[in-house]
Amino acid sequence: MLALGTRSVLRHRWTRFASTAAPSSYKLVVIGGGASGLAVSSTLSEKLGKNEVAVVEPATRHYQQPLFTFVGGGLKSFGDTYRPMADVMPPNAQWINQAAATVDPEANTITLADGSTVSYEYLVVAAGIELNFAGVKGLESAIGKNGVASNYSPKYVEKTFEFLQNVRQGNALFTMPATPIKCAGAPQKIAYLADELFREKGIRDNVAINYYTALGKIFAVDKYADAMNAVAKSRNINVNLFHDLVEVDGSAKKATFKVLGSGPAAGESVTVPYEFLHVTPPMKPFDFIKNSALANTAGFVDVNQYTLQHNRFANVYAIGDCSSLPTSKTAAAAAAQSHILKHNLLAQIQGSDKPALEYTGYTSCPLVTGKHKLVLAEFSGYSGQPHETFFFNQANEHAFSYWLTADVLPSIYWNSMLKGTWTGPSAIRKFANPTSSN
Repeated sequence: MLALGTRSVLRHRWTRFASTAAPSSYKLVVIGGGASGLAVSSTLSEKLGKNEVAVVEPATRHYQQPLFTFVGGGLKSFGDTYRPMADVMPPNAQWINQAAATVDPEANTITLADGSTVSYEYLVVAAGIELNFAGVKGLESAIGKNGVASNYSPKYVEKTFEFLQNVRQGNALFTMPATPIKCAGAPQKIAYLADELFREKGIRDNVAINYYTALGKIFAVDKYADAMNAVAKSRNINVNLFHDLVEVDGSAKKATFKVLGSGPAAGESVTVPYEFLHVTPPMKPFDFIKNSALANTAGFVDVNQYTLQHNRFANVYAIGDCSSLPTSKTAAAAAAQSHILKHNLLAQIQGSDKPALEYTGYTSCPLVTGKHKLVLAEFSGYSGQPHETFFFNQANEHAFSYWLTADVLPSIYWNSMLKGTWTGPSAIRKFANPTSSN
């Protein structure tokens, strides 16, 4: 009997050979092998049958990105965050181990990076969003050294904890850009973990922690904004609104911000010396989406915010970070969206007259504030109103919320969400918070 590792390698090699040898035509093609793409393809490949569904995904590792904050804070190992893509790919789906280069929704075709073409009857775009380190002058040459790190990249996330441990005094800066980003709470979470680390080392009085956000609030939803402002104040973390990082001088260890908004300093530049700099890079839609007929004016896949169906091409859907859905881009949002998309798309494929389900904008952002403390923000990005699963006030720091996020949700992610069986906590909410009192 083959060992598990050997089976994984052989499966990986066979999948790569099979996928690159005969990409052709499929009932459904899913672009993206991230959380949302696998949640959709796992279920629909079972429903539609073997090799009716293809997944276009160039990566050979799948990362559970919500864990990157814990790695950057020294609370989990980087090895906890990933598995071989071959091990999480749905067994009934064909893995096309290529990047999408162009999409022609008029012809129902995708051109791959190697020049070959795949055709589809139905398309789900689940490509995520692209990190744009080049969007900040000097950042590409500074990142990974000069005290500059980012929890958003698997290449640099381990540098965060390494560089934090080297800090003895000076400024520790944490940034949030003006562009849409995935996991909008992550830029400030690492600031709270850094504060805790500096206190444990007895150097907190020697280090000024500054959080710079290009936005006008520390968090979009007022209930959680009030909570996070209180946390920042209690930790003596300076919150600077309307400050967008525009340049990093790694050799001089200086960061320059442009002041946004309409205040008296709007348009001015502010340069700050740093000892440590955590950068949340600006993010953008992938070019193959932005340059296609699928995109809206901002470059995201233009879909109906309730049904997730494309506004022009009826056989196209989108989910997650690449979509135009006006809610926070999180794994929790993708889980809830996957249920809506799969129901609506399958009904269309089967010619069913089932009424369409509608997505309400639900999303969640677990805001880690310490080793065993967390504010569990749950809300609708459409209404801006909290939509909490548990009976207690989730805007309060809570050890239960930390345990749920750090220990329970990773297991749900690997064992249920990627297999298409986890679509969010709505069923739990009926019992844990039946009156929606908070």
